[in-house]
Amino acid sequence: MLIVLNMTTGLIIWCSEAITLAAVFLLAWWHDRRSPAYLMWALGFIVNAIGFALVAARGFIPDILSVEIGNAIALLGESAWIAGFRWLDKRKLEWSALLPPVIWLVGVSLPWVNDSFVNRIIVHDLAGAVGATLLACAVRPAEGRREQARGQLGFVFMALACLCFVSSVGMALFAPTQEEALIYRGYVALGDALFITVAVALMGKLLMERAERRWRAISITDTLTGVLNRRGLQDSYAILAGEGQRQPQKLAALLFDLDHFKTINDRYGHQTGDLVLIEFARIAHQFVPRGGAFGRMGGEEFVAFVPIDDQAQAEALAETIRADFCRVPLLAGRSLVPATVSIGVAIMPRDTVSWDRLVSSADRALYAAKRAGRNCIIVFDEMEIAKTVDAPPDTDGGELVPTLDDQIHALRRMGKLAGM
Repeated sequence: MLIVLNMTTGLIIWCSEAITLAAVFLLAWWHDRRSPAYLMWALGFIVNAIGFALVAARGFIPDILSVEIGNAIALLGESAWIAGFRWLDKRKLEWSALLPPVIWLVGVSLPWVNDSFVNRIIVHDLAGAVGATLLACAVRPAEGRREQARGQLGFVFMALACLCFVSSVGMALFAPTQEEALIYRGYVALGDALFITVAVALMGKLLMERAERRWRAISITDTLTGVLNRRGLQDSYAILAGEGQRQPQKLAALLFDLDHFKTINDRYGHQTGDLVLIEFARIAHQFVPRGGAFGRMGGEEFVAFVPIDDQAQAEALAETIRADFCRVPLLAGRSLVPATVSIGVAIMPRDTVSWDRLVSSADRALYAAKRAGRNCIIVFDEMEIAKTVDAPPDTDGGELVPTLDDQIHALRRMGKLAGM
């Protein structure tokens, strides 16, 4: 038994489905006003449904309203979907999103197209193929984004583009009668609706993946400074320590503690204390090389994990952060806040490193830096860490790294002695 489906029936079915999808996206936007992509997708389905409703009403309304304007409005819905995907990734809108309705309006303005139903279908399907291709480009994975649903969405939109293109070419090659074209177009319209429905399901999957990634980022981020929190540091450390077969083979932990932070809070207020924490996090984070990790352990204590080739790299990084933080003027009203940082550095080979040994060694080095007068750096290298495994911790051990100020002061004293 052959089931005959005309184009009008297919359009009516799709219009009802489009309105339902628009309602879903409107509700999603209502619950999350910060996501304009939901609103744009909802508008796209509304506009698409209105356009195809005008097409389905042919014979009851003037042809110019049904054919020319109705199809242009329906294709404008694709432009809104394209804009929605670009907004989702915070990318700029491009005029190319308007190509589908423009192609249709230009094509239907030609007399030999406007006077032939089959030729109008050919032009419409070509415009739809262009729109589906632009949708596939709009969902392509952006830099740093690896959502699985993006690739699947791109495949579905390219399949939709192929369906529209094959339909257009088939109409041009076989030149069906108007009655045959109506039936054929009805099935193609249902095929389009099926692809778009699958695409909407994948869009839901994409949004769920993005929400999961966002909540994951929130769970490993310190709310005040915006850097990693302790949980995020532990996850990053596990990744760095697990790369023991890669170069470089050593891992350094730089433990930072802001000097006299309680005094800053008591004298200038907790708001100023927060500003000091934020400023230090900003300065230190910008110097931690790519491939390392930096975050807040808690209170005024921060840590950086950095793969290194030798001790000099860790010392240079620590001194750069210490000196840059000292130079930045931190103001509380008109008063200058005297903020400095002490740094303990521990270095271990990646193949024997452990969180407890590395962090505790850096903590002992930091304690030694505090004992040495603060605003300085103490380094525990591999040999010193190995010696403290079975022995009681020597808080006075380690290597005191001369700071830039120390070196300048020493040179000035040498100059004075030479002039005597």
